[in-house]
Amino acid sequence: MDEVFGRRDMISPARLKVLSVKSDARGFMQVGGHLGALMVTGVALALTWGTWWAVPAFVAHGILINFLYAGQHELSHWTVFRTKKINEVFGRLFGFVLIYPRDFDQIQHFAHHRFTQDWDNDGELGRPRYTLSSYLLWVFGPTYWYTRVRRIIRFSLGIVSEHYIPDDRKPQVIREARWHLAGYVAIAAISLATGSWLAVQLWLLPMLALKPVHQLQNTIEHLGLPHVDAITQNTRSTRTNAVMRWLCWNMQYHTAHHAFPGVPCYTLPTLHQEIFVEKDRKPPSMTYLGFQWAVVKAFWNGRTEADYPDDRIWISDDTDLEPVAPRPAAAA
Repeated sequence: MDEVFGRRDMISPARLKVLSVKSDARGFMQVGGHLGALMVTGVALALTWGTWWAVPAFVAHGILINFLYAGQHELSHWTVFRTKKINEVFGRLFGFVLIYPRDFDQIQHFAHHRFTQDWDNDGELGRPRYTLSSYLLWVFGPTYWYTRVRRIIRFSLGIVSEHYIPDDRKPQVIREARWHLAGYVAIAAISLATGSWLAVQLWLLPMLALKPVHQLQNTIEHLGLPHVDAITQNTRSTRTNAVMRWLCWNMQYHTAHHAFPGVPCYTLPTLHQEIFVEKDRKPPSMTYLGFQWAVVKAFWNGRTEADYPDDRIWISDDTDLEPVAPRPAAAA
């Protein structure tokens, strides 16, 4: 996606063109680093299974698997590699591992970029407004995995109800889901035939158990921000450390990414520096744990997402962006 959603005065076209250059070499470094780390944790987990040493290996392995979505996200944008086909190959591989087919994810995510925070058209806002319980179920994974598995089965049956999927793309996502389902059935059949638990030990179990860590990134990017057509207001960046930025392929610079999604992940720090820091601008930003605590407080005592206005910020730790109070309770 090479569309521009940020204001034209944020960066010059010439400079944006430089920062948007893709590189196969840098792409292989990015992908290779993540897959290499996964190989290390996978071997460590296999060798230590059944001992206490398996616990840290299990945690690290599960986190690395889940954050493959950071890679899938970038690969869907065609920005990791200069060679377009390589983006597709790795994107499909990551999507299979994550039970999140690439073509569907790409269609949904592009609708999210084009209509960010638009309740009717944002591909990632097709959900009821959060309550505390529904939010926690999403963060810890039960409803997340339910929707992923159910969608693949539904698509495999030829049922595509998402309004943001064009009619001419529906056969594509149906075919993709059927290939995924066939692959998962084949893995299950081979595992049963051989009596092997490797797929569970090294893939499914750590991926499902460590999903909450990845949800820290998934939930912080837009929740509690105005549903308005302004990237610098409706998208949140994350204040964190270098390890997390590596793990998440620099998606913590999320406001910069939404403004100029054609910029590769490996030049996002530079883009953020030039459009925000050097110009003394500040996008909405929070820490992971600070955000989660603020969400829990916002939904405490029976309050829901519907209790807050759509056009104003209501989750923030920035005194310059003071969150609004919930709407008064309706009179009995």
